[in-house]
Amino acid sequence: MAVINYIMSLGASVMMPIIFLIFGLLLGMGLGKSLKSGLSVGVGFVGLSVITQLLADNLGPAVNSMVNIYHLHLHTLDIGWPAASTVAFGTEVGAIIIPLGLAINVIMLLTKTTKTVNIDLWNYWHFAFIGSIVSIATKSFWWGAFAAIVTFVVTMVGADRSQKMVEKFYGKDLQGISIPQAFCVAFIPFAWAVNWVIEKIPGLNKVDLDAEKLQKRFGILGDPIFLGVIIGILLGILARYPVDKTLQLSIILSAVMVLIPRITSLFIEGLKPISTRSQELISRRFKGRTFNIGMTPALVIGHPVTLVCSLLLVPTILFLSVIIPGNEFLPLASLSGLIYIFPLVLPYTKGNVLRTFIVGLVTMVLGVLSATALAGIFTSAVKIVQGSLIPAGTSSVASIDFAASPLAWLVYEGTVHASIVGPALIILITLALMLYNRKKIVQEENVKEEVLEEAGSVAK
Repeated sequence: MAVINYIMSLGASVMMPIIFLIFGLLLGMGLGKSLKSGLSVGVGFVGLSVITQLLADNLGPAVNSMVNIYHLHLHTLDIGWPAASTVAFGTEVGAIIIPLGLAINVIMLLTKTTKTVNIDLWNYWHFAFIGSIVSIATKSFWWGAFAAIVTFVVTMVGADRSQKMVEKFYGKDLQGISIPQAFCVAFIPFAWAVNWVIEKIPGLNKVDLDAEKLQKRFGILGDPIFLGVIIGILLGILARYPVDKTLQLSIILSAVMVLIPRITSLFIEGLKPISTRSQELISRRFKGRTFNIGMTPALVIGHPVTLVCSLLLVPTILFLSVIIPGNEFLPLASLSGLIYIFPLVLPYTKGNVLRTFIVGLVTMVLGVLSATALAGIFTSAVKIVQGSLIPAGTSSVASIDFAASPLAWLVYEGTVHASIVGPALIILITLALMLYNRKKIVQEENVKEEVLEEAGSVAK
């Protein structure tokens, strides 16, 4: 556990360059290219960390001001994802999650129940988190490992099934790339459901406003650099900031809107050589099979619609949290991480601003209820792993990521509070998803083989 904790304490900015270097060398890219790919990703993580910290440092005071002005006080305190990741890796389940996840990944690849090679080791903490809280609640390592494995498998299936849409929406730079992050994958069903409902509503189903149309319709005001200013002014007014602080906030949010997309291009720069080389080797050694490289959603969080919807969601969910029946969780420290709701939502909403925002709203309404439901075990886990994370005078804590994930809530409740029926049902659903994914993978491989045979016949 000490070794794992040390490795994870290095952070994604150090871990991922090392992983990319090793992976590149194994692929035969050579030391120079492998090192450059890894460093590009590492620099991207540093840049993203700086910008998100800038966002948190300036969004936080505005949010706190709104909380005080409008008396938005609830029982459960948001202490952010760093606390959740500390809980995740601070147990026996967390200590073995990386080798366990890699082993499950290999088994799924061999059985054709996934086609994703998940090298996004940093985000394995999501699997460790659900495993850790289940193990603490049940006082059983094995039930914790069970919950972690189930979450891993469901995430891999979601990454596979969304990959083509991710590639189509975000462009050819993400060819052969999937996003196996549990938090992101959990929102795919909501994106599908909201789309389905909106298509049945006359008038609303005609609203078609993506980033490009937004800029065309509203001209200069639809440009991300100006949208940041507008949203900053809106938040400043809600926080009752003086003019100078409102203008400062608006410029900073404008900078975030512009800089995050440019920084995320570094991830693409580092990833592309690895992806290209992987596909070359796969096509040569595994004829008829294709694999995806599982990567962090940080690759795509710079999309303008993601940023706009995330910032608009901040004041909306703050005020709704107070009136949602049964909710005790007020999102604060995690608000700058709302951008991670949308990476796998946009491909399904096709970047439609209204639909994307509604998906975010629905998921966050359910998310705060999920965080409320998991607050008890979350607080107990933090006390066991590192009690100093709980501020003095606070009796209940939670976070958006990963406690506000419907997937985390379902796996936890199904494992801990549903006697033997819950785990049995979870096993059946998980096996069904694996078999469904295998069927789709085999179909895709057969289609590809037929296309290659047809191309070969034409060539002859």
